[in-house]
Amino acid sequence: MTHSSMHDGKQILSKFLYGFILLYMSTGLESAALSNSTFGNESDRLALLDFKKRITEDPQHIMSSWNDSTHFCGWRGVTCNNSNKRVLTLKLNSQNLVGSLPPSIGNLTYLTGINLTSNGFHGEIPQEIGRLRSLEYLNLSYNSFGGKIPTNMSSCTQLKVLSIYSNKLTGSIPDQLSSLLNLNHLWVDENNLTGTIPYWVGNFSYLKTVYLGSNNLQGIIPKEFGRLTSLERFSLQGNNLFGLVPSSIYNISSIYLFDVTENQLQGEIPPNVGNTLPNLIGFFAGANKFTGRVPVSFGNASRLERLDVFRNSLTGALHGENLGSLRSLVWLNFEENRLGSGKPGDLTFLTFLSNCTRLETLGLYGNRFGGELPGSIANLSTQLISLTLGGNMIHGVIPEGIGYLVNLTVLVLEHNNFGGTVPNTIGKLQKLVELYLNSNKLSGPIPSSLGNLSALTNLYLDWNMFEGSIPPSLANCQFLLILYLSHNNLSGSIPKQLLALSSLSMSLNMSHNSLTGSLPSEVGDLVNLAELDVSENKLSGEIPQTLGSCIMLVRLHLEGNKFEGIIPQSLKNLRSLEEIDVSGNNLSGQLPEFLGKFTLLEKLNLSDNNFEGELPKEGIFLNASGVSVLGNDRLCGGIPQLHLPACSDKKPHSTRGLLALKVVIPIASSLALIIALSCFIAACSMVKRSRRKPVTLRSYEDWKSGLSYSELFESTNGFSMDNLIGSGSFGSVYKGVLSSDVAIVAVKVLNLQQPGASKSFIDECKTLKSIRHRNLLKIITACSSIDNQGNDFKSLVFEFMENGSLDLWIHPKGDEQSQTKRKLSLTERLDIAIDVASALDYLHYQCETPIVHCDLKPSNVLLDEDMVAHVGDFGLARFLLEASNSNNLAASQTMSAGLKGSIGYIPPEYGMAGQVSILGDTYSYGILLLEMFTGKSPTDDVFIDGQSIHRFTAMALPDHVMDVVDRSLLLEIYDPDADDEEYNNEIQEGPITKYQDRSSAQAKRLEECLVSVMDIGLACSSISPAERMPMNVVVNKLKSIRESYLNRRRTRY
Repeated sequence: MTHSSMHDGKQILSKFLYGFILLYMSTGLESAALSNSTFGNESDRLALLDFKKRITEDPQHIMSSWNDSTHFCGWRGVTCNNSNKRVLTLKLNSQNLVGSLPPSIGNLTYLTGINLTSNGFHGEIPQEIGRLRSLEYLNLSYNSFGGKIPTNMSSCTQLKVLSIYSNKLTGSIPDQLSSLLNLNHLWVDENNLTGTIPYWVGNFSYLKTVYLGSNNLQGIIPKEFGRLTSLERFSLQGNNLFGLVPSSIYNISSIYLFDVTENQLQGEIPPNVGNTLPNLIGFFAGANKFTGRVPVSFGNASRLERLDVFRNSLTGALHGENLGSLRSLVWLNFEENRLGSGKPGDLTFLTFLSNCTRLETLGLYGNRFGGELPGSIANLSTQLISLTLGGNMIHGVIPEGIGYLVNLTVLVLEHNNFGGTVPNTIGKLQKLVELYLNSNKLSGPIPSSLGNLSALTNLYLDWNMFEGSIPPSLANCQFLLILYLSHNNLSGSIPKQLLALSSLSMSLNMSHNSLTGSLPSEVGDLVNLAELDVSENKLSGEIPQTLGSCIMLVRLHLEGNKFEGIIPQSLKNLRSLEEIDVSGNNLSGQLPEFLGKFTLLEKLNLSDNNFEGELPKEGIFLNASGVSVLGNDRLCGGIPQLHLPACSDKKPHSTRGLLALKVVIPIASSLALIIALSCFIAACSMVKRSRRKPVTLRSYEDWKSGLSYSELFESTNGFSMDNLIGSGSFGSVYKGVLSSDVAIVAVKVLNLQQPGASKSFIDECKTLKSIRHRNLLKIITACSSIDNQGNDFKSLVFEFMENGSLDLWIHPKGDEQSQTKRKLSLTERLDIAIDVASALDYLHYQCETPIVHCDLKPSNVLLDEDMVAHVGDFGLARFLLEASNSNNLAASQTMSAGLKGSIGYIPPEYGMAGQVSILGDTYSYGILLLEMFTGKSPTDDVFIDGQSIHRFTAMALPDHVMDVVDRSLLLEIYDPDADDEEYNNEIQEGPITKYQDRSSAQAKRLEECLVSVMDIGLACSSISPAERMPMNVVVNKLKSIRESYLNRRRTRY
């Protein structure tokens, strides 16, 4: 029994020890687990506190909850795992936090998601983020992270969403990221990434979204992208990609967003794109180099809402029946292509678009659409917000039905050939914000119904033929910022109500009309106005004192009117002025001193007035190139470069008693006054002679007698070589000074060897004199006589152009370089190109009988003192050809050949016995345009072995336009004020593309402008006459290019 008891006791003790050991082991394991958990929690807590420490701004006080009074799993933006209390997600998006991301973020090893989007985080993304092996979602977008994308992110192999767009990341996309094979969505757009698009992105078989746009990526689109069969959103816009879009991408049927806008991609959009991408909702391919036609198959993509292919080189017609089947269409933009033929019927597709009842934007600007605007325009969607038809070749009237598009906010019809009156129904468009009707042939009165457009901010009616008075109802447009009424035939006075529009803040331009009366004192209400231009009208009276209230004025143009009196002292308040032009008025008195104190003033034109006294010697008056005082004979002093006479010294009188004061001084003063007046008159006469300002010499009645041969012989020093200023197919030009008028003229001696034809010559000259245009060289008189050798002598006398010929400015030689120290700027070249095109447009289309120039070239384009271009030698071909019809057949053939132009500018059809035509002039103009912007003559030595200036330019466009441009234009990218020597040294130091290091934005702007201009030059100088661009279209397109380059209008949407 005892043995049994002991045995039982041992057994009980054994069991007890065994249970104790089990309990001890269990307690140890639990303690170990608890220790690990506690350590992990502490690591997370410290990492979060480190994150908090890096926050420098917290306007929402998010971090106030991050303290020890609450477990970190309860802190705002933090989510933990319920079982182990480890941090799973960090969600602090859109909290306006500012700070940086600490390396300790890598210690939150259980993290599956980070969302810090839309804050102000900066600095680099730490490499330690690669320790987050469980991370599936990372969104750091809309911050200011810089530096490179961390290569260690390659360890986050579970990542499905990577969103780091809209930051300041640099460098290339690291190849290490090729390990992220589980990615569904990739957003890295809107950064400063460089390099090429990695081919290995094509291995991400789960990828549905790829956004790489708005970076500086280069190269081609990898063909491996064609393997992304799950792709839905594909955006590469805003890079420098070139080449073709791989055809395999067009076959990914799941794509519903396709965006390659603003690259340098080329090739054709596949004709079957609407079939292979049937799920398309948005197709964006604008600002590239795509060619070919707009695919008809787009009509099969029934879900398509937005189609935008602006600024490409697409051609052909638009098929309305296909586009009209897209019932979901909201946005349709074909702007700046080459669509249309310039012929009737181009716009018939608009009829079918009436089926697109959701359409809000229709962009057709800058194409070749011709014909009339169909009345079916009235049936377009009433949801239409923006309609742009400008920059085409549309003629006829604006349809009355335009008034049915009641939701329009933007209507652009500028730069076309619309005629007739503006329909009153346009006043029904009461939501209209921007209206562009400029540069057409609209006539009649400006409809008063425009006053109903109460939301209008931009109104452009300039460059038309409107007549009558300015409707006071325009004052009802209470939000108007810009009003352009210039270059019309408007008359009457300026409505006072219009000047009460305090909203006018950008520009009020009523120049080049026939407005009369005074400038109303209400002009002082325009306290926010930046530009006021009433130049070239018939305004009179004094400049109102109230103008001094317009303290925001930057440009003030009052020239070419009949203003009188003094410059008001109140204008001293206009300290923001950069340009003042009051030339060509009857202003008098002394120049106010405050003009020299305007620190921002860059241009001051006071010429052709009656100002008197001493010129100030400060501010703008120290810049001879910025101020003009010509034609003010009673001004004196100033810097020597202005060539004004010295002012007479004033000496104090001495006093020698009462007798000297009362008798001697008055007598002496009287004598001095007489002597001073005599000297002043003599000085004025000398100044007048030294300037030798051109004047109109003869009236129409003088034509019967004209000028004698002896007068011209004397005025040109016997037609000496020293006076020779040019020669051409039609004769030689001499500089002459007519002693009777003290005026400088240009004398054109015609190449005639046969006698007779004097009467027909004078009759022809009378006809030419009646042809007037601001860009045609004015004929003053003529001479038909016998020279000293008894030969028939015929000559024309023209106005003398102070700045010589365009040829001198493009190709200065020898001592001419000292005369043209500066080169023509881009805007000057554009202005000259527009001037010449306007002159040809007038000769070709606006004269009663079309006039063919036959010898257009730079030496026949003359520049006046304001650098306005005047085309000379117009109309000479006709009567010189008639004069050559003598019995001498050989002489006749020689003359006829010469009349067809100068070598390099002669159209090819003339060499094949083709008839002279206005299209021949167009060819010459195209060559001239290319010469102006490349700086190379068509007869340059480099053009041999079949090479020509046309081919030379065409081969460079558009990618290498900066390689063929006149190098002086590149100076505008470096420094507009740099001298030529510094510029030439800089150009020699490196390649032309160095300009990109200085100002990529300016360079891009310049490059786009040059490509557009040279495209016009190529179109005009096409081998086939039928393909040449009409001059009226040239004028419109060049004006549009100029306005775009000068950023006259920022946006249309």
